[in-house]
Amino acid sequence: MTLVASESSQRNLYDDPLTDTEHQRTMSIVQVTDDTFETKVLKSSRPVLVDFWAEWCGPCKAIAPILEQLSVEFQDRLDIAKVDVEASQTTAMKYGIRSIPTLILFKGGVVEAQQVGLVSKEQLQKLLEAKL
Repeated sequence: MTLVASESSQRNLYDDPLTDTEHQRTMSIVQVTDDTFETKVLKSSRPVLVDFWAEWCGPCKAIAPILEQLSVEFQDRLDIAKVDVEASQTTAMKYGIRSIPTLILFKGGVVEAQQVGLVSKEQLQKLLEAKL
């Protein structure tokens, strides 16, 4: 007797069920620099929440998982970008970043809201719901 596995049972259990595009959208926090800020944030057709951060910043590391979760929850309404203030000092200075993390919501290239410091997921959700 010969057993033949069906095509569906041959599928690797670790295959990602999302297409590349869908996967990029669900985990779409992009790194933005001085050179790409205008294109990726100011000229974006979607609202963009920008996280100004630095590698050495503890609260910045603490807020990162919250932003990952929000990038999935708000994937149809919002993009999230990160700007390393040490590598992109011109952009940080332009927006008066003095404390990090600082989150700024841009809509149509205009600042809609700003939040300085570590905040809870619920606080960020409330802010985004009010402004989107």
